[in-house]
Amino acid sequence: MSEQPSQQDIEQEIEQTRERLGQTVEELVAKADVKARAKDKAAEVKAKAQGKVAEVKATAQEKAAAAKATAQEKATEVRASTQAKTTELSARAAQNQRVQQNWPLAVAAAGVVMIGIALVLRRRSRR
Repeated sequence: MSEQPSQQDIEQEIEQTRERLGQTVEELVAKADVKARAKDKAAEVKAKAQGKVAEVKATAQEKAAAAKATAQEKATEVRASTQAKTTELSARAAQNQRVQQNWPLAVAAAGVVMIGIALVLRRRSRR
């Protein structure tokens, strides 16, 4: 036949039941507290959004730094190219100036040569 539980066993079982019931009530209260759940959810969403903002900010800073570096490289290339073209144009201008300065002398020399050729041809034709 079955033994009847002792007074101590019954009290222990009642205490365990009370603890389980208390935990269940706490869980139900937590589920029923919409305001607290909404605050928790808002805090969770806020933390997630702040993490995403930090991530996007870091990505934007990296891309901005890369764009800045690229722009500086291109500016340096353009500056060097411009300086080279300026130097080349200056050299051409100086050369053109020298040619213009020496042009009258070249025309005079060509005239003397032409007169010399004409004289030589004239003497040959008289002989």
